[in-house]
Amino acid sequence: MSVNPIPNQQLTRFRIALLAAIAADLLQFLFLPLLVEGADSPPDDVIDLAVGALMIYLLGFHWEFLPSFAAKLVPGVDLAPLWTLSVANVYRKTKRLAASQAQDQGSMES
Repeated sequence: MSVNPIPNQQLTRFRIALLAAIAADLLQFLFLPLLVEGADSPPDDVIDLAVGALMIYLLGFHWEFLPSFAAKLVPGVDLAPLWTLSVANVYRKTKRLAASQAQDQGSMES
């Protein structure tokens, strides 16, 4: 059984961020007729700004959030769950980095 190298507090932040990203993507998908204009839709912009700020607050700044935010300005792109994908990608990279650091630390102690 594999042990997750990410500390519990950071893992909790990832879980909250993932739930928020899923909720935002779902909200934007369900209300697509109202939000389909992309940059011309103020409610869509408010959702994206709020989610972007929340992601940066929870996980810190990551380059993966910029394409998600920019793509949401294009009409119809809300069909893709870009916030969810970006959080999943940040988690994947963080987990790989933490595992690498744990392995390096383990080899230095030997």
